[in-house]
Amino acid sequence: MTEERTVTVLVAVHAPGEEAAVVTVLGAQQRVVVARRCAELPELLASAEAGAGTAAVVSGDLPGLDREAVARLRVAGLRVVAVEDATTPADRLAALGCDVVVAAGDAENLVAAVRGAAPEIVVPPQPEPLPGLGGRRGAVVAVWGPQGSPGRTTTAIELAAALAGIAAAPVRRSGLLRRPRAATRPAGADTALLADADTYASSVTSRLGLLDDAPGLAAAARAAGQGALDVVTLARHSPVVLPGVRVLTGITRASRWPELPAASLEVVFQRCRELVSWTVVDCGPVLESDELITYDTRAPQRNGATLSALQAADVVVVVGGADPVGMQRLVRGLEDLRDTDVPVSGARVVVVNRVRDAAVGRRAETQVRDALARYAGVDDVHLVPDDPGGLDAALLAGRVLAECAPASPARTAFLGLADRVRDLVPALV
Repeated sequence: MTEERTVTVLVAVHAPGEEAAVVTVLGAQQRVVVARRCAELPELLASAEAGAGTAAVVSGDLPGLDREAVARLRVAGLRVVAVEDATTPADRLAALGCDVVVAAGDAENLVAAVRGAAPEIVVPPQPEPLPGLGGRRGAVVAVWGPQGSPGRTTTAIELAAALAGIAAAPVRRSGLLRRPRAATRPAGADTALLADADTYASSVTSRLGLLDDAPGLAAAARAAGQGALDVVTLARHSPVVLPGVRVLTGITRASRWPELPAASLEVVFQRCRELVSWTVVDCGPVLESDELITYDTRAPQRNGATLSALQAADVVVVVGGADPVGMQRLVRGLEDLRDTDVPVSGARVVVVNRVRDAAVGRRAETQVRDALARYAGVDDVHLVPDDPGGLDAALLAGRVLAECAPASPARTAFLGLADRVRDLVPALV
């Protein structure tokens, strides 16, 4: 018979009386050792990452306790046991990612949880999906591309508009002038959410002419980090900007990237699936894991937002530019995406933007397809023709092509891209 392993426990309980009770209960158990009593969260994290324990007992009112801190404890190999208190309910502690939540004063379950033999984990109730989803869960589409402004943001915006079913009304004639009326959306069409997760050059707000003083994605991530993000809260942070399209705006300055931790964004994307049918995430260009650069696994990850989106995505749209430099970057970017440290299991669609003879040569479409097939092994490419007039008009007006240039060949290509994405996610579950 295998001898039972000794459990070393780190205790970080805020109330002195409750801490004394926890230490007394655990200290009286065989093969349970209270290795350290931590007064603050930084001390607990430092002890955990130094390998001083195998389990952590924390209280709900511990200052600074959030989803990122719990994730760090779990990465360090600790089983996290939270003690419920009057100010922090059990479902919120479970939403932080704690393994087990026990009631204050429940000595029997506390010991069982520390030993790893507790009953079921307390799981927060899942918010009800919106009536329009019919009980289904939405899909996440990550729009990524290498550096060099290949058109990631434009692709993400137009794709979200196309997935939401935005359609231009017939052209209104006035003498010699023809002006498109405001875009409409058919009844019963899917809803979409556009999230700006670019931590280097967030631009969705500028592109759509929105106020840039309210980073919605950072606010949603903050609520998720505190275990307080539900569908209602997410809807409040993502107003409807276009017919059927909600927008989670990005950070207003690149220096605010620590406000988008990967552990919190995982929850944000889960809630997005419950709120809308389609979530389109505009990602940053860099894929490196920061700890490989800084040699410090405890450092915040600037690229965590992009990696989290790619990991959560059902479909990854890879965007490149149709010129010699852009094609070279796209080929290398596809290699980087294959070698990234996080699992990227979503189906991939390669999109080449601004296809034109002037930058590629005669028969530009054929040359782009041949180059990607030869150097990247990509046989199926979605091409978007260059349309400077339509795209410039949309950029100037802060609108989508359906509102400014409904007959644009680029818009037709983006509608085709939306159809391809739908085919890759045939049933939202």
